[in-house]
Amino acid sequence: MLPCLGPGAQPNLQRLISAVQTTFAARLSSLSGAALVQADAATPALPGHTRLNLCNAVNDALKIALESNDRTYVFGEDVSFGGVFRCTVGLLERFGKERVFNTPLSEQGIVGFGIGLATAGHTAVAEIQFADYIFPAFDQLVNEAAKYRYRSGGHFHCGGLTVRAPCGAVGHGGHYHSQSPESFFTHVPGLRVVMPSSPAEAKGLLLASIRSPDPVVFFEPKMMYRTAVEDVPEGDYMLPLGVARLVAEGSDITLVGWGQQVLVLQQAAQLLAGEGVSCEVIDLRTLAPWDVESVCASVSKTGRLVVSHEAPVTGGFGAEVAATVAQRCFTRLESPPLRVCGADTPFPLVFEPLYLPGVARVADAVRQALDF
Repeated sequence: MLPCLGPGAQPNLQRLISAVQTTFAARLSSLSGAALVQADAATPALPGHTRLNLCNAVNDALKIALESNDRTYVFGEDVSFGGVFRCTVGLLERFGKERVFNTPLSEQGIVGFGIGLATAGHTAVAEIQFADYIFPAFDQLVNEAAKYRYRSGGHFHCGGLTVRAPCGAVGHGGHYHSQSPESFFTHVPGLRVVMPSSPAEAKGLLLASIRSPDPVVFFEPKMMYRTAVEDVPEGDYMLPLGVARLVAEGSDITLVGWGQQVLVLQQAAQLLAGEGVSCEVIDLRTLAPWDVESVCASVSKTGRLVVSHEAPVTGGFGAEVAATVAQRCFTRLESPPLRVCGADTPFPLVFEPLYLPGVARVADAVRQALDF
């Protein structure tokens, strides 16, 4: 019995090990491959674009938000010198200490202060240093930010609040620096929940979130801060919240994910294409609200669904997607919707590659759906 797990968790571990199947090496998550999206260094950037990683794309979005609205403020732990991931580098020097500043180490205070700024008509962009530490602010987000407009009968709101939070696996984070807590917030009416899957997506979705009439929790897959590089449109642009992105068209099965997991699904689709399987890949972008119509239209076409995320399988947002598809597409389904997710255990350190839903596990689920 592992010391960190109670008796009830042991079957979950056994199911995870069983999913590995033949050999440990064959079922590793291939983290570096799945998370690595590098533009071709030999070719110049597209006209009107700049080649950025996801960290720099976030920085560019924050810069535009501060430039376009002098009532915008960026704050959080260590933000003034650039933050632990360097997403806010140069903002203090450019916009001054009254608009870009550090806060005490108090997530509840950071979000509570942001709510106050937003209700006073300002635009507040708060940073939680790691998504794992957002829980002390849970009451402020769930019982204050999400309900402000409703409880005042529409007279007041804090729609100017955006809370940024780096989330997900990073290769060495362990159980306090690797979690994906997005499903906790999708259960809350009044909050929007967003997770980008690339630098260009991050910039456009972050600007849309900052300007949203509702408070937004914006999760940033931190593994991609440095490993994902692409040509990002220059200047100010927004991507619509609540509208999914069709990453790749296909006819045999629909693969749905968000954040870093979209890259895993793309790699799985490429692997399966060699076996003659045509996968349609959809990036949800926004989890609350999520694009039900686009996903159901795709599944009605393909007849099969695999939804995948890093968070533990039980109670994960994949369950909502699978349940909705089962209800709305029941007569079109050729096989039951399947989920490929993290395990129902604390996020491990040395076993991180085994815990994560990698390319091999996704491909196995697709084969299972096709063989049903």
